[in-house]
Amino acid sequence: MFVDSHCHLDFPDLSARLPELLARMADNQVQAAVCIGVNLEDFPRVLALAEGNPQLLASVGVHPEYTDAAEPTVEQLVALAAHPKVVAIGETGLDYYWQKDKPEWQRQRFRNHIAAAKACGKPLVIHTRDSAADTLRLMAEEGAGAVGGVMHCFTENWDVAREALDQGFYLSFSGIVTFKNATIVKDVATRAPLDRILVETDAPYLAPTPYRGKTNEPAYVRHVAEEIARLRGLDLEAVGQATTDNFFRCFPAARAALAS
Repeated sequence: MFVDSHCHLDFPDLSARLPELLARMADNQVQAAVCIGVNLEDFPRVLALAEGNPQLLASVGVHPEYTDAAEPTVEQLVALAAHPKVVAIGETGLDYYWQKDKPEWQRQRFRNHIAAAKACGKPLVIHTRDSAADTLRLMAEEGAGAVGGVMHCFTENWDVAREALDQGFYLSFSGIVTFKNATIVKDVATRAPLDRILVETDAPYLAPTPYRGKTNEPAYVRHVAEEIARLRGLDLEAVGQATTDNFFRCFPAARAALAS
């Protein structure tokens, strides 16, 4: 069995086809998927997906790329995270690819998410792009390791991976690990402890080989696990079991939420 630890099923490319996507999840032994919140304005539709489908979970947060979104307070995030189907705070973090001036508002938003996660006891879903040093620094300064979480769609090198692991975080690999030229990602996916890795799609983005360039979906997380199994010389079943077990350790509220 597999779990897609990060997807965006509320996005129009996917929400209009939800029944077929859920059916393909089942066909590919994907038992659950986390629908990730990226702003407060659209969070109700993320939560509605989780409430209406027993195999779906939700997170709440405001993505660092969203410059025009309502700024979340710690209290808002904590209140929204109290819902039993919300298993994490995020997607949060830093993104200097789009925000090359490295704005302080983005760092403060990240700090607020960390504070909310610590207040409600739910883990963080962290995004970092062109910002690894600052991301790790703020995680350490704000004590993010107290609740832990996952470095989503991990594409950094082993030095960054090792520091994130040392802070108690899991590493999640997306379809990028299947790309032929993704040598840095493949290296980390091979070296990271098996009990500290997750798999994800980030659907509708980053479809794995053999679907690269097409719309991604949770069923394709199986291909991510297949590549990790190939890189590590393991059976697919072993990687599926390990990443699923890791998911439930990383997101402690998930098991009860899926059973409700």
